[in-house]
Amino acid sequence: MFKKFTLTDKLLFVSAILSLVYSEILFFSGNPNQAIFIGLWVPSILAFGIYLKLINNNKND
Repeated sequence: MFKKFTLTDKLLFVSAILSLVYSEILFFSGNPNQAIFIGLWVPSILAFGIYLKLINNNKND
């Protein structure tokens, strides 16, 4: 299943997961504003990965 993903896909996915986990750690340690700021990175990272995937697919066509 993971053979379809490139190294870039995996790195972006891992960075999004780490951002989410770090955001939760910050939130439960009493820093809600910082947690929200870091948590907003997750959709941005995933959107950037989708953008890179679309650019790569257009080059292959």
